[in-house]
Amino acid sequence: MNAPDPGTNFPAAYPQYPPAAFQGPPGHTGYPGPQAPYPGTQAGYPGPYANYSVPPHGYSGAGPVGFPVQHQPVYNQQGGPAGTPWMPAPPPPSDCPPGLEYLTQIDQVLIHQQVELLEVLTGFETNNKYEIKNSLGQRIYFAVEDTDCCTRNCCGPNRPFTMRILDLMGREVITLERPLRCTSCCCPCCLQEIEICAPPGVPVGYVSQNWHPCLPVFTVQNERREDILKISGPCVVCSCCADVDFEIKSLDEKNVVGKISKQWTGFVREAFTDADNFGIQFPLDLDVKMKAVMIGTCFLIDFMFFERSGGQEERAGVW
Repeated sequence: MNAPDPGTNFPAAYPQYPPAAFQGPPGHTGYPGPQAPYPGTQAGYPGPYANYSVPPHGYSGAGPVGFPVQHQPVYNQQGGPAGTPWMPAPPPPSDCPPGLEYLTQIDQVLIHQQVELLEVLTGFETNNKYEIKNSLGQRIYFAVEDTDCCTRNCCGPNRPFTMRILDLMGREVITLERPLRCTSCCCPCCLQEIEICAPPGVPVGYVSQNWHPCLPVFTVQNERREDILKISGPCVVCSCCADVDFEIKSLDEKNVVGKISKQWTGFVREAFTDADNFGIQFPLDLDVKMKAVMIGTCFLIDFMFFERSGGQEERAGVW
């Protein structure tokens, strides 16, 4: 150890360090140098002292209280700890848009809308928020509606909206744009449509409503506006005590390749809130861009048929 700086005043009983020129008693050969590296550690580490006891199982170290040792908490967009674990990001394929690599290894997506207490208590329409999960319950994305207050409360579920879908790092990886369109089946010239961009500003697909006197029918298109898939729902879109399925079909409508299901969540939640749960099933080898388009289709269906509470939703269920 080095000698204290000159001029430092210590109590009389404080032990004094020997001067730097102290040579030790006769025969003293100096203090031993560092020990050889301990097996399995970095070079220069002195290793454990002799007779050092092994720490008990579960010992977390001597760091400060609350210091994360192995697991660090994940925070949501509002800054609080997230209650749902996030899905680990798989290695992205070479031709995959950034952020869509999560969809390459799944064939099912669950979308859970969050209940907004202000909306339940006052009826004041707020921006919708959704958790997008895989079949294991791990969160893949977090979706947030970006619409101004006047549009939400004047246009209701028919409103145009921008939906921003974020990944684990808070990056916007998918953007959904729904323009203001007609909602009546008697006006076939201006039907519903939604654009899906991934990343934002780069279209990967579109979903357009087809005119039909009885059924909700949609056409799924790629970024070049070429028809890829068809989607059709039931004549009466009513979610009373049962799921409502929208079938995803091949372009010739001969094969069903998946479905979008509005899941029944119970009488209380269905009657007093517009918070809905959806499940999407598609082939595992479906193009990852089309999987993102299926997510956009689910949001369009939600706003068209289920973004109402109680009796309003039931009255809007007849197509």
